[in-house]
Amino acid sequence: MSSHYDSLLQAAESLCNDFATKADPPSMFSHFASTVTAFEHGDPHFAPFVGREFKGLDGMKEYFGLLGKYLAYEDMSFGEYFVDERQNKVSVKGKGRFTWVPTGVNWDEGFTYTLDFASEDGKLKVSRYQVWADTGALYLARLGQNVEDIPAISK
Repeated sequence: MSSHYDSLLQAAESLCNDFATKADPPSMFSHFASTVTAFEHGDPHFAPFVGREFKGLDGMKEYFGLLGKYLAYEDMSFGEYFVDERQNKVSVKGKGRFTWVPTGVNWDEGFTYTLDFASEDGKLKVSRYQVWADTGALYLARLGQNVEDIPAISK
């Protein structure tokens, strides 16, 4: 493995560790480039932080502010890092227990991040942050329903 591979992996692991340990905002924001964009994939009707792009560090502050207002989490962990040295990207699977704060409904969820990196001030920083998560469970929690209470569709 090359040192570039190791540097990308270390940068991604450091960000994910800060998420998992609920690091303070200055620590969180230190991982992002000044020109960062963030996008959580899904329908914007599901939550105010889904389906819209947030730009720059001010956009990240707005994104994390909305996450903190609506979502709480615990037992977050990450694994299965995939490093693409040519594209300066790392994808990683995460899981945790989430709560939609206004209703108190919680659920267990798996999600993925794709992190694009760029060099800024001599450090690798996230220039594009993308999330794919279970927006169906999130939307049901917003409505005060648990996903487990919805009957499965059988063939």
